[in-house]
Amino acid sequence: YGLAPGQGWVDLLSTRLAAEGYRHQTVNASISGDTTAGGRARLPALLSRHRPAVVVIELGGNDGLRGGSLKSTRENLDAMVVAAQKSGARVLLVGMRLPPNYGPAYTREFDGIFAGVATARKAALVPFLLDGFGDDMSYFQPDRIHPTAAAQPRLLANVWPALVPLLGRPQAAVR
Repeated sequence: YGLAPGQGWVDLLSTRLAAEGYRHQTVNASISGDTTAGGRARLPALLSRHRPAVVVIELGGNDGLRGGSLKSTRENLDAMVVAAQKSGARVLLVGMRLPPNYGPAYTREFDGIFAGVATARKAALVPFLLDGFGDDMSYFQPDRIHPTAAAQPRLLANVWPALVPLLGRPQAAVR
């Protein structure tokens, strides 16, 4: 959202994987504005088509920002993790947090969803995608929600340490 092609953290991930000798290909199946319900509906076809070794699930923020059912968000994330694991993929769940204006009870329960699902399903977890800069509005577009191009390397830096153990060993470059 609001980025030129090639600027997003998934594009940066693809470049880093290649640079570090991993042969994994990335498929960015995200849709701006999507919810966990939309992701859950789309995931089976994506798993069948791409047969991924690793699935990164970064959904839920729009559910929370819309004040949606936390029970549904949790169930959808859980179902996606289970489906990806059943397909043979290792899973990385990427968490999000809400601004405090949603109230302490809602935000606390929302924050706990990601760790709860990751723990229950033994999936890897990035607790908060925007860790280290989420309060710095200079890294956000005018909507104050979507990160700028300058924030994309920081997003990758937050995801990379949890992702690497799921990738296996890098392979030597092909000559």
